[in-house]
Amino acid sequence: MKNRDFLVAGDGSWQVHQPMKEWDLLQTPYHLHRFLTEVEDVVNKGYDEIECLAALRLIVRRLITNSYWVRTQKPESFDTGFSALMLYDELGYPLTVQTVVAQPGAVSTIHSHGNWGVIAILEGQECNTLWRRVPDAQFPDRIEPVGEIILLPGDIISFTSDAIHSVKAMGDEAAFSFSIYGETYHSRRFEYDQIAHTAKNF
Repeated sequence: MKNRDFLVAGDGSWQVHQPMKEWDLLQTPYHLHRFLTEVEDVVNKGYDEIECLAALRLIVRRLITNSYWVRTQKPESFDTGFSALMLYDELGYPLTVQTVVAQPGAVSTIHSHGNWGVIAILEGQECNTLWRRVPDAQFPDRIEPVGEIILLPGDIISFTSDAIHSVKAMGDEAAFSFSIYGETYHSRRFEYDQIAHTAKNF
């Protein structure tokens, strides 16, 4: 199936949704300012997180379908690892809107974002490993892997605020993605160590 939409929950489970056809999303011109306004309208409607993510995936798909400009906004790449380019940054603006390049073989930490997130793959491939917390009396931050999703260009993946994942760029081509995240609360964002069974804020 081409152009899949994924919803990942805090227990590591996921659902696959069939997105709207690209020709039903065509809207020219469609600029970043219109996208940001539509996102704010959805966030402020009082939807629950699942409803909000469904609406946001649609808006993100409209953006990547119509905006050639977004596809030209690649961060400066490094030999290894991840690099990000902030697309909109205004004092007091609560959302993170960026593009990210992950060099082939780059692997992220295991982490949560502490708020919702929506990521669209523009080029390359990513493997998302999904995790869940399995606390016990000795290790309250113990986690275990649940499964993997291989993302291809045109795929969109969304995460609830308690979802945990790690990312690896697959193949010989750098992975290039667009992402938007809810307001950052550092006290709710965690980086996990699956060997030591610990978590720390980041």
